[in-house]
Amino acid sequence: MTTPAQTKLFARPRIALERRQDGAVVLRSEEPLGAHERSIAHVVRRRAEQHPERMLATQPDGRAITFGEAQAQADAVAQSLLDLGLSAERPLMVLSGNSIEHLVVMLACFTAGVPVMPVSVAYSLMSKDHERIRALAALCSPGLVWAEDAEQFGPALGALEETVPRAPTFAELASCTPGPAVDQALDAVGPDTVAKLLFTSGSTGAPKAVINTHRMLCSNQQMLLQTWPFLADEPPVLVDWLPWSHTFGGNHNVNQVLVHGGTLHIDDGKPVPALFGHTLAALREHPPTVYYNVPAGYALLVPELERDPDFAATFFSRLRFVFYAAAALPQALWDRLRAVTPDHIPLTASWGTTETAPGATTAHFTSARCGCIGVPIPGVTLKLAPVGDKLEMRVSGPNITPGYLGDAAATAAAFDDEGFYRTGDAGRLVDEDDPNQGLMFDGRLAEDFKLSNGTFVRVGALKGALVSASGGVLSDAVIAGHDQPYAAALAWVNADEAERVCGGEGEPLRTHLAGALARLNEGAGSAKRIERLLVLDEPASMDAGEITDKGYVNQRAVLERRVELVARLYAEPADPDVIMPAS
Repeated sequence: MTTPAQTKLFARPRIALERRQDGAVVLRSEEPLGAHERSIAHVVRRRAEQHPERMLATQPDGRAITFGEAQAQADAVAQSLLDLGLSAERPLMVLSGNSIEHLVVMLACFTAGVPVMPVSVAYSLMSKDHERIRALAALCSPGLVWAEDAEQFGPALGALEETVPRAPTFAELASCTPGPAVDQALDAVGPDTVAKLLFTSGSTGAPKAVINTHRMLCSNQQMLLQTWPFLADEPPVLVDWLPWSHTFGGNHNVNQVLVHGGTLHIDDGKPVPALFGHTLAALREHPPTVYYNVPAGYALLVPELERDPDFAATFFSRLRFVFYAAAALPQALWDRLRAVTPDHIPLTASWGTTETAPGATTAHFTSARCGCIGVPIPGVTLKLAPVGDKLEMRVSGPNITPGYLGDAAATAAAFDDEGFYRTGDAGRLVDEDDPNQGLMFDGRLAEDFKLSNGTFVRVGALKGALVSASGGVLSDAVIAGHDQPYAAALAWVNADEAERVCGGEGEPLRTHLAGALARLNEGAGSAKRIERLLVLDEPASMDAGEITDKGYVNQRAVLERRVELVARLYAEPADPDVIMPAS
């Protein structure tokens, strides 16, 4: 039964559907997009005037900042940036994790009309050669590079010292007295002003610099408000680790707090066992009103919610919904999350890309099931275009990027002849006769392949099924088998879950995974079976492009880099380390 709170929580989807003769399906919301702010800088200034004492952000070391304080500091830093010669053509490169200082610097860039280009921390701290940082600097020509901790980011700064001047410290930037130039710069900021340069994950090639305008950011927040109307009356409280170098954390979440006058408790944890304790501590201290995470985060959170009822009670105490995005949530993990979540709290999901700012669809209804990414949000038109035997999701609307900085060819290739952005993701309707039931994510077009018998393997679905069949023992996997007689997998083990589920690694793990393969394959056709599996000891490598800052595994890069391991999967006789289905 739908409760009154849920009625107010989600707007009712009203989706129009058009079927074309070429097989394309066009979906759009019948709800017109409402008015929105001209820039995020103007939003923050208005919020600072309305409630200067309201808490904007905190961080685990006890530091905190109000909207009023953030605006004052941002104006000071904006004056410094203008004095240092930064401009629309000379952006600020940021090498820092999420922090109050980083937030203020970002707001200062918005105010001054200077594009901010936050770079994945992993490119600085996990890289040995810093080639990606140098390539991004060459592409975007930043006027300065700023790092909150010059010692921690010393090697990365050193890699740039011959090409990009180092910015002063935050204290030096914030010591400037704002003058008329700041107001003049803000007056010149409008919807088409470039707010950010964000970089694609590199999952399908080298990262590209995605232009993010203020129109994109502001319209997208208005779109989301019209699907989640409660935000107008309930300023959101977030506990969030998601990196600001990525659109999920840096646009979707941070901008939601700024636009709706909420509070962001910066979580210095990560969805890895060594750091997840920080996340649990933050959630105990600051129960969120909405919670956003990626599947890797929920894989660690769910066991804690199952194990500790007191923690679960605190976590859910004022939660409006549980939200996941950025990657597919395995069915088994969805089931466990649903079982531990109170009935009145929906599980919901969304879909979008760096190029869509990021929201394009969202499941703003309480009946969403695992894998459903919802419906187009107001202002977005979504076209399902036939590509082979799949339907590619293509998007148009005010939240779509104008293109990639310095790459006219990539920009031209990214849009079809109607101006729809080609996402490379596939989708399908849950119900062909009722578009309000939403879309199911149907994988990445570039990842799928054919077996030697001509059968297509849907990599995303098969990987999700494998991880689910393992009971959470496998944290991730890549699927091999192009032009081979069967599909096989390289996979990584979640050691904590292996200990819990099957008593540890070694023979108990092999026995458990052999059984998981047997269960997965039972009654399945060749495209839905995995005949061999090899557990990887070496983590995915950032330098080699195998993993992104949010934990995406780059399927193509792993298979290309570990070609010898792929060969072991198909060796005859079978390699002794390869796991096969239990008989």
